[in-house]
Amino acid sequence: MSEKLNVVKNFISMRYFKKFKTRDKLEKYQKKMLLKQMKYIKENSEYFKNIKADSIEDFKDLPLMDKKVMMENFNKLNCVGIDRDKALEIAINGEKSRNFDEKLNNISVGLSSGTSGARGLFIISDKERELWAGGVLAKFLPKGNILGHKIAFFLRADNNLYETIDSKAIKFRYFDIMKDMNENIKTLNEYQPTIIVAPPSVLLILAEAQENKKINVNPIKIISVAEVLTDEDADYFKKVFGLKIIHQAYQCTEGFLGYVCECGNFHINEDVIYVEKEYIDKERFVPIITDFLRKSQPIIRYRLNDILVEDKEKCSCGSPTMVIKKIEGREDDIFIFNGIKGKEITVFPDFISRCVIYANGIRNYKVVQENKDSITIYLDNMNEQIKKQIRSEFNTLAERMKFLCPKISFEKYEFNLARKMKRVERKK
Repeated sequence: MSEKLNVVKNFISMRYFKKFKTRDKLEKYQKKMLLKQMKYIKENSEYFKNIKADSIEDFKDLPLMDKKVMMENFNKLNCVGIDRDKALEIAINGEKSRNFDEKLNNISVGLSSGTSGARGLFIISDKERELWAGGVLAKFLPKGNILGHKIAFFLRADNNLYETIDSKAIKFRYFDIMKDMNENIKTLNEYQPTIIVAPPSVLLILAEAQENKKINVNPIKIISVAEVLTDEDADYFKKVFGLKIIHQAYQCTEGFLGYVCECGNFHINEDVIYVEKEYIDKERFVPIITDFLRKSQPIIRYRLNDILVEDKEKCSCGSPTMVIKKIEGREDDIFIFNGIKGKEITVFPDFISRCVIYANGIRNYKVVQENKDSITIYLDNMNEQIKKQIRSEFNTLAERMKFLCPKISFEKYEFNLARKMKRVERKK
């Protein structure tokens, strides 16, 4: 009971009180929280015990982290004495048995392969779970309608983290996407959710089932998670389910980083995280994040591998938090081609996608670059006319960006729910 009460308290705090009317007030709060977090990690994390923690300048001197650094230094980094190998064993056993209830020293353990395929481990305390649940509900429950919801949550792995939401006021059901999707669809139809949370790859299956009248569900909100949501997929979901907005949660091993508001704009959760921008062109940047609230496993100056597209416009919802146009993909999935003049040319995932979606009749696709001279395009709908259109689009792009157009081969597209969907992928 105390857990649910704490979730409610955190929900009320995040939804109604921890709101900033101006950018100045938000930034003052961020500085305060950064200093507080620095002092905490200096006292509780062996990895950070020798840092200076007296000013924002000291914060900027801290080394960058990424998933590799996190996993290599896991035992020294975490503040609750968790051993990495024991935590990995529990997480892997949970994945194999499909039972995710086991904890380690009262700490929940989770595993994330991520879209990069690199294995990541996260740990979270009961208090942090309650903060997370309260924050997620505060961001996503509809205005003026917060009770009686039935949430359907589709993901590869369950975790104690997600079960925190379930209560008498809000029902939560986890759907294991590793199980038979026909059974999941049947259960979903019986459950009749008001909110569906799922990766785009799963939403495509649900949308096709709805379109083919295999199910008849009427969610008031759909939240896309775990994978990059393309504009064309979002438009398809809106059409099938009769919604004006497809919401998104920017949620990963490193935390709950962003959400789409009721106005349809993508906000970064700057009331929970501090973001430094590493620009890769005038509007695209890689985020470096610091979480104010993570105590068990500190996320400090953590460099993600995501490409975010900046939006300079202020949102009409009134929030002063950072707005992005979209998550375009991952930095290591930027295609690299041989330039006409010998110099390598980099091409962002969005440009690659557009070469495919401009062809008529394309819904499911994937573009894979094997090397600088060849790419393979996987399509669910393929004929000579479509192939001709796509080759023409790539030739036009190559002429415009001055690179040598690669050899293009085509294969049949197939779903694989065991892996996160990536529309554009560059092989190492």
